[in-house]
Amino acid sequence: MPVNAALIVAAGSGVRAGQKQGRPKQYCLAGGKPILRRTLEAFLFHSEIAAVVVVMRAGDEALYAEAVAGLDSSKLLPPVPGGATRQLSVKAGLDALEAHTPHAVLIHDAARPFISAACISDTIAALDASDGSIAAAPVTDTLKRGEDGRSAGTVDRAGLWRAQTPQTFIYDKIVAAHRAAGERTDFTDDASIAEWHGLSVALVSNTSENMKITTAEDLVMADMIASGGVALPDVRVGSGFDVHAFEDGDHVTLCGVKIPHDKGLKAHSDGDAGLHALTDALYGTIGAGDIGDHFPPSDPQWRAMDSTVFLKHAVALVAEKGGRITNADVTLICERPKVGPHRDAMRARMAEILGIEIERVSVKATTSEQLGFTGRREGIAALASATVVFAAR
Repeated sequence: MPVNAALIVAAGSGVRAGQKQGRPKQYCLAGGKPILRRTLEAFLFHSEIAAVVVVMRAGDEALYAEAVAGLDSSKLLPPVPGGATRQLSVKAGLDALEAHTPHAVLIHDAARPFISAACISDTIAALDASDGSIAAAPVTDTLKRGEDGRSAGTVDRAGLWRAQTPQTFIYDKIVAAHRAAGERTDFTDDASIAEWHGLSVALVSNTSENMKITTAEDLVMADMIASGGVALPDVRVGSGFDVHAFEDGDHVTLCGVKIPHDKGLKAHSDGDAGLHALTDALYGTIGAGDIGDHFPPSDPQWRAMDSTVFLKHAVALVAEKGGRITNADVTLICERPKVGPHRDAMRARMAEILGIEIERVSVKATTSEQLGFTGRREGIAALASATVVFAAR
């Protein structure tokens, strides 16, 4: 039986999909198992595959070792460092397989963990009549051509296919094609290199279940598929509280809006109690401390600072952690000034900074029935809560 080898491309950084788990997507868990491991198992357990090599990113050695621990080492070859581009990574893998003299090589994305055994066999069988073959799914959606953000016409989808992997080739022929390509790096996949080199490439019809994990949403879907059920989202609620005393002045700033008043607010920054409370609420959803940790009042650069700077910082940190802000609720506690006339402007300003619809932002005001420091009109207090949704764990 001819020797067939699989080349698994896992050298990407995978930041966009893997940011929640803090690792490249190929090492993230889907159904409690690393994605790379799921992909490897599909090929290692296949009777027509004799050898498997992984092209990995330098620096991921510990993650790789964790992902492959306990797998059949008789088929799994030592990993190979990848290159600066996918094309160079594939070439490195092809070079590493040379000593094993394979008849065919199946080049597959590590981030496609749901490849079926039947598809692997079908791409190999197609080599009886062609130099190469690729798993592909016919395009079923209506396609539009866009110009300047508008639809400029409908594209005929007849004969169009979505290329997947594995992309399977006679080993010697795809090696020759890669070497002929030389320094060119404008090819989008191995089939495009093969076609450019004059090789015949067959289309092997496959299902859309052979998804490629690209985004954080894809990772959630993969976890659902691998778990055999519905993965619930990670919903977090943070709370914040802030107080500022009145001092001499002619206005106060609340929830990003400047309001005329016979007093000002005593603070190191602009004293916006509403935004300070909301900022702390957002920090709370990711365990990131409070405003004082990020913007110490002892630091003169923050003196009289517009508090929208603080809120934007919290919004950015939440986004970096993969969170999506879905709601903000601020309650202002004071006797004066009157909040009602400015409520919609406050909601609009906060919605703009948070990047959400205005109906997801609430501003309420209440008095303390003339009790306490707010009742004596000595200052303003603010309570806030924020809801943030993260991808399922």
